[in-house]
Amino acid sequence: MSDAIKHECGIALIRLKKPLSYYKEKYGTALYGINKMYLMMEKQHNRGQDGAGFASIKYNMEPGQRYISRVRSSAQQPIQDVFNQISYRIQDEIEARPELNDDAELLKHNVPYVGELMLGHVRYGTFGKNSIESVHPFLRQNNWMHRNLIVAGNFNMTNVNELFQNLIELGQHPKEKADTITVMEKIGHFLDDAVAKIYKKLKKEGFNKFEASPQIAERLNIAKILRKAAKNWDGGYAMAGMIGHGDAFVLRDPAGIRPAYYCENDEMVVVASERPVIQTVFNVPIETIKELTPGNAIIIKKSGKVSIDPVLEPLEKKACSFERIYFSRGSDAAIYTERKSLGERLFPQVLESIAHDLKNTVFSYIPNTAETSFYGLVGAAQKHLQTQISQELDRDVLDKARLKNLLNLSPRIEKIAIKDAKLRTFITADNSRDDLVAHVYDITYGVVRSSDNLVIVDDSIVRGTTLKQSILTMLNRLSPKKIIVVSSAPQIRYPDCYGIDMAKLEDFIAFQAALDLHKDKGTLDTTLKAIYDNCIDSVENKDSEAINHVKALYDPFSQEEVSAKIGALLTHESISCEVKIIYQTVEGLHQSCPENKGDWYFTGDYPTPGGNRVVNRAFMNFFEGKSERAY
Repeated sequence: MSDAIKHECGIALIRLKKPLSYYKEKYGTALYGINKMYLMMEKQHNRGQDGAGFASIKYNMEPGQRYISRVRSSAQQPIQDVFNQISYRIQDEIEARPELNDDAELLKHNVPYVGELMLGHVRYGTFGKNSIESVHPFLRQNNWMHRNLIVAGNFNMTNVNELFQNLIELGQHPKEKADTITVMEKIGHFLDDAVAKIYKKLKKEGFNKFEASPQIAERLNIAKILRKAAKNWDGGYAMAGMIGHGDAFVLRDPAGIRPAYYCENDEMVVVASERPVIQTVFNVPIETIKELTPGNAIIIKKSGKVSIDPVLEPLEKKACSFERIYFSRGSDAAIYTERKSLGERLFPQVLESIAHDLKNTVFSYIPNTAETSFYGLVGAAQKHLQTQISQELDRDVLDKARLKNLLNLSPRIEKIAIKDAKLRTFITADNSRDDLVAHVYDITYGVVRSSDNLVIVDDSIVRGTTLKQSILTMLNRLSPKKIIVVSSAPQIRYPDCYGIDMAKLEDFIAFQAALDLHKDKGTLDTTLKAIYDNCIDSVENKDSEAINHVKALYDPFSQEEVSAKIGALLTHESISCEVKIIYQTVEGLHQSCPENKGDWYFTGDYPTPGGNRVVNRAFMNFFEGKSERAY
């Protein structure tokens, strides 16, 4: 994506089924789990660059011995910082006591972080907070093992205020209103309640407090706790947790908005946000990696028993399609194929825009994440030429000159733009970003002629800022006849409220284009007022099944009209050639990504009522001139 946005977080959970001595003997190190966790987090680095955290639980420790360890970082390279801290601490202990290096159980009992159950998290700071207090995993501490709770998630809730109020009604006094704290405290409340009820029953059965402890661990019904805690959650989430005595869980939202995959064998149970992470790190066959069913939780008891338990009634599956297009790891077999298909489906529009003149057309892509869609587009161009050759060969009278031209013709592929600086790592505010964005890309001179069309594939166009301020200006220096920017994603028209940081309507170039089209028609003021009044009515009436009133803004216009206006808005006065913007269609998206039909940012069809409330609130903020989030 040429525009920088922040997006999803990533989770990783590992439960080692064997004693640490087993991994020491088979793999040469008792740190097998820690090493694998490092790899899993690094391979999900694309999901989070603002912070990282790691927590572990040791089984069967004596009272007075530390059994929970946690380390978090918001440093510039947070994953490396986390594992450097872990490594330095372990190495210091081993240097002081060399015998620890030879005895896995001795190492476990004397060194922090070395345990059987581990939870990792990589984070993007959706709300702009990047202090250490905002970094997962979060820890809820208690002297009873069963009431210690560690939580990390890839999620965003649309109804944090409601959930916060629920906690107050339960008699709690939450220290923060952040959704992570709110969710953890909700789970913690019902965990406390379940532990108290089990203990009360055990007391009647004649168990004393010491004897009750292992019984509580065995009898704790994690699915029931999650069922009560998540009853009123509205959002997209993959919520992972560990309980002090050694149980663990990952719960996926009922619409399957956020992804979660798991794998189990006789050595381990592992859960992650992305399938290829598990496949690569543990070298397991792809068919052994399962997708966690929406509304279900994978629950791992301390005993090692693993179950997939229904927690919430599943909704129509709306797995996020945007991550398939943009920020999931492209090494997944299905994602790679889908991204190629997205590019391939754009070729008919591209062919029409270049007037079928492949001879005088150069194909390229910006940025690197668009490379796979680019391959699909170029592959479609090659198939088109092969079809033309076949048709020529099938003619009754062979045109040798035409056939020779076709045989000599192939798509012209060039590396036009090179990114020199990774702004995403250090530019956070638009006012500072604008001054530097023009220098992000450099271009390759001498490969484009003045008679050429220049086709550039992007994986999505959100704000268009980088295109207008940098890319189009630089491409214009090549003096092509025409610049065609092709987005493998459809037009982003609505905010996302389930984990990707796209919060304000006015940030979207498609929204700006719709405003301009209404202005051209003389319908802007009346349309905006009508939408605003409907949004106000929805809020005042506390419409629990709110509808998306912002759709009315786009209804009068075709996708082609909006795309043409976007092209006009992005064309700087200094650009001398024609600029055309082509977007993927929603139909093409669904055909390419049939299992990921979450498309609310393109269509406005939100999978939960909270999504509709958020988009209406976002419009109200825009209309009232408030530059703030709607969630």
